[in-house]
Amino acid sequence: MSDQLDTHQKALQINLDPTKYGVFAEIGAGQEVARWFFRVGGASGTIAKTISAYDMTVSDAIYGQSDRYVSRKRLISMLDHEYPLLVERLKGQRGATTKFFAFATTVAAKSFQRKDETHGWMGIRFQSDPGSEPSDILLHVAMWDRDSLQQAEAIGILGVNLIHAAMYLNWHPEAIVNALLDNLSIERIEVDMIEFRGKEFASVDNRLLALQLVEKGLTNAAMFMPDGRIVQPADALYKKSILVERGSFRPVTHVTVDMLRYAQAQFIQEPNVDGKNLVVLMEMTLKNLSAEGRIDHQDFLDRVDMLATLGHPVLISNHGEFHRLAAYLHRFTKNPIGFVMGIPTLKELFEERYYSELAGGILESFGRMFKNDLKLFVYPFKDPESGAIITSGNLRVAPHLRHLYLFLMENFFIQGLRDVNEANMSVLSRNVLKMLQDNEPGWEPMVPNEVATLIKQRHLLGYKG
Repeated sequence: MSDQLDTHQKALQINLDPTKYGVFAEIGAGQEVARWFFRVGGASGTIAKTISAYDMTVSDAIYGQSDRYVSRKRLISMLDHEYPLLVERLKGQRGATTKFFAFATTVAAKSFQRKDETHGWMGIRFQSDPGSEPSDILLHVAMWDRDSLQQAEAIGILGVNLIHAAMYLNWHPEAIVNALLDNLSIERIEVDMIEFRGKEFASVDNRLLALQLVEKGLTNAAMFMPDGRIVQPADALYKKSILVERGSFRPVTHVTVDMLRYAQAQFIQEPNVDGKNLVVLMEMTLKNLSAEGRIDHQDFLDRVDMLATLGHPVLISNHGEFHRLAAYLHRFTKNPIGFVMGIPTLKELFEERYYSELAGGILESFGRMFKNDLKLFVYPFKDPESGAIITSGNLRVAPHLRHLYLFLMENFFIQGLRDVNEANMSVLSRNVLKMLQDNEPGWEPMVPNEVATLIKQRHLLGYKG
């Protein structure tokens, strides 16, 4: 909205709207959202009931047993219980004129017992019109305030933002996302997962909203599965070994597949890597997605549709520097992490100009990146003009960095990929893209069959056929 309302104004507007009526169920951080509606006055116009089931036995008695009380499963069970109960009790009395809603949170805030990372789940089930089928908005948050009172305040503000956006912006999902951090900042609270469900959002592609979370600065990374299902990164990556291939994937080529295949074969032979407890991630940064200086949403969907054929989750991140990506992943696991990259990317890693903002320069960056169990797996490069093959073993870096490079090689922090298919080494994605856009023959053998079929059938990436 052009004229941003503060939290007080949003809560009051809802209270004074006779068509909105609902219940509030909040576990873990008190009645922080409902408190706003009581504070501003006129709460009887909005609140049918508030509940806070702190005791686990009481909570289980109401919502059913759960292994984890701060989880998506628990959030949905709260909505599944509270919303039908509200409609059942009040439909006859005011169902013809009222848009019912149920709001729920389950939060692990800072406490005397809890000193680690704090987070929570929040959601709303609501009607866009009286008597209509309800729709859901679910989200996961990480809280960064150091004080429990500040965390509770941030949860309260976010909850009001979510309810207000669902009530007055439900026709515009992107506007809902943009409104979530009104009167807040990512330094206080981070929304790293959002999911829209139901009739109101039948045409919404949640992958675009995951991108928007990163693009608009609500989080630094968002993740979804090959089937398009949005997931919370901590749930998907917790205590896993992680292998990451970063790229633009415009399009996916045989090199994309080869890099991953050969890297995975070496990675699972590393000590402490359990092949059954391994997550393989395809990662794109906002820079990777800015093909022409801006992010084209259709181009983004084209790329993730191609990546889906590989069967791996996709991570969208704003962690341009590899040491930042490493730090992000190490929030969720202490197990080994591997980065897959080509020679051009490895060469860029040794360009000192990229580390001018760090007090310790390239040494600080590498210290952060390799301080835990992390390895780089490097795919060789075939020079298109000379035909010479450049590998991690013969790559030349600046003279004053050679000892650093040798140290990383000799200690196996950098490992060249072995036994690669030399026939695919000359495939460059930019050449494939130009050929398919210019309708030049011969690009199909450079990409996997599933990808070629998808490009042709759906005219992806500007293919005209």
